[in-house]
Amino acid sequence: MARQHEHRSVIITGSTSGIGLGIASAFAREGANITLNGFGDAAAIEAMRAAMAEEFGVKVRYSAADMSKPTQIATMVSEAAAAFGGCDMLVNNAGIQYVAPVDEFPIEKWDAIIAINLSSVFHATRAALPHMKSAKWGRVINIASAHGLVASPFKSAYVAAKHGVVGFTKSCALEVAEQGITVNAICPGYVFTPLVEKQIDDQAKVHGIPRENVIRDILLAPQPNKRFAEVNEVAALTVYLASDAAQGITGTAMSIDGGWTAR
Repeated sequence: MARQHEHRSVIITGSTSGIGLGIASAFAREGANITLNGFGDAAAIEAMRAAMAEEFGVKVRYSAADMSKPTQIATMVSEAAAAFGGCDMLVNNAGIQYVAPVDEFPIEKWDAIIAINLSSVFHATRAALPHMKSAKWGRVINIASAHGLVASPFKSAYVAAKHGVVGFTKSCALEVAEQGITVNAICPGYVFTPLVEKQIDDQAKVHGIPRENVIRDILLAPQPNKRFAEVNEVAALTVYLASDAAQGITGTAMSIDGGWTAR
């Protein structure tokens, strides 16, 4: 069976672990050439890059671009386009989090979250669109959050940034709607990743309660189905939105949140 993204190329920001790595692996499985991006141990990243290339028979590059630095983002896109003969698909996934009341929120944390979670989406998309326009085909998929649609207390910067991502997605989609390019957002609720697993253990210790109680009564309190989304579920939707079958879907914010935003 033909792989649906054979010979296409995709950049996935924040893809050395968690959701981003899952998305990268899903695209590689479908034959796309990959640009990984993110932080981590250099040797571990190189091993990951080589293993992905070997397993799926695709070309895999790595960019250490800092998503808070516009010039580095632009260089990442231009180098990927030069290596692969274009920039077919862009997945804006990089993100960070910090939790505090508004009047106690560190200014530097606010600035960092807005830069990485929101502004990097603009900078990467701005750099990628000329390549997509030239090819008259492209896919931009922004990994937003349930917090791009609804709010929670103490997450003002994250909520503001993710709402901004959803708004940017809509505006950008309208601009390129007649040029063979779609722009969509995915809004996951809690996804089970190593980072979330660490939160479970930390909160269990802090509150002195079992892991099961942390999961059900704290983390998954807003999710009616009481289960984490899986990385492969987010990855599967991302790959679908990048497919030719999804060419009529643009400007949307699609939820994978167990019913969270249905309330």
